[in-house]
Amino acid sequence: MALHIGIIGLPNVGKSTMFNILTRTRAAESANYPFCTIEPNRAIVPVPDQRLQQIAAIAKPQKVTPATVEFVDIAGLVKGASRGEGLGNKFLANVRDADALLHVVRCFEDENIAHVDGSIDPVRDIETIETELLLADIQTLESRLERLQKNARADKSLATVAAVAETLLEHLNSGRPASMFTDRESKAAVEVFRDLRLLTDKPVIFCANAGEEALSAATVQVEAVRAHAEKAGNQAVVVSARMEEELCEMNNEERTEFLTSYGIAESGLDQTIRLGYAALGLISYITAGPKEVRAWTIHRGWTAPRAAGIIHTDFERGFIRAQVIAFDDFIACNGETGARAAGLMRTEGRDYVVKDGDVIEFLFNV
Repeated sequence: MALHIGIIGLPNVGKSTMFNILTRTRAAESANYPFCTIEPNRAIVPVPDQRLQQIAAIAKPQKVTPATVEFVDIAGLVKGASRGEGLGNKFLANVRDADALLHVVRCFEDENIAHVDGSIDPVRDIETIETELLLADIQTLESRLERLQKNARADKSLATVAAVAETLLEHLNSGRPASMFTDRESKAAVEVFRDLRLLTDKPVIFCANAGEEALSAATVQVEAVRAHAEKAGNQAVVVSARMEEELCEMNNEERTEFLTSYGIAESGLDQTIRLGYAALGLISYITAGPKEVRAWTIHRGWTAPRAAGIIHTDFERGFIRAQVIAFDDFIACNGETGARAAGLMRTEGRDYVVKDGDVIEFLFNV
């Protein structure tokens, strides 16, 4: 299960540059004109997880395989995208495929890089995109509601679904995103949201693309982005593209020293993935053996059989039990043998809810 994060924002805010930094590549063209990105750039990136290296130091496997995240650099959006302006239709289709959105917002001044609206105003820029996503959702829902109401006249079981859709449309028309719609637990509401895949229902991480000075003392623009994110119940991260480009050229020791000099514990990539995992309710468990130490991404709250199914469907279908060691116990006991001897390897059944960092061996029979 790979996390799919779509990078969105107005043209010339640094999306393609941020993509290159996050993915440690130069795959995305970056230029001082709108719509430099037309077809979305994609890259699979390993999820930074120090626990894997700690476990590998004990297990000494032939290879270490981290979980992955896919970043997609989506074409810049302009006013009127919901009506097909610019690359609107293509943009919106690509946004719909993402699990979460990284909304890059320009918080830096640079006379050599034009802004589509002529000035730096992060909240205005955010609202431009949020408005277009909202208008696109309203169009999607209006089309769906028309069909629902027509079908409900012949099939009374659809009346409840149509009623939820009507209430949701009123909610969107009031200017509020789908993520703030509260009536989501009923069977009808679940059906509506599942079918529509609304753009404003996706978790959003706001990325304030700022100068290096904003990393130690937040600027007015950065604070405005943080305040907007908090108001909407979203997360925000501050990234200096210039600093992150320097980090790309450093080894691990140099990176740690460099980040420490700025009073920062994580790079922009690490922060973004961590916030993306949290926003989507994702965790990782680990399998460890002489051939491979590997992280597997699952949703928080999954039981052992379902988590096993990520490895192979046979593991879920023929699940017998799981041998579980908490990460801290695995490290403290110097591996499986020590944990078993200390009584810290647990045998768990079908109802066990997997915890983040669990080291697990699944037993199954098909």
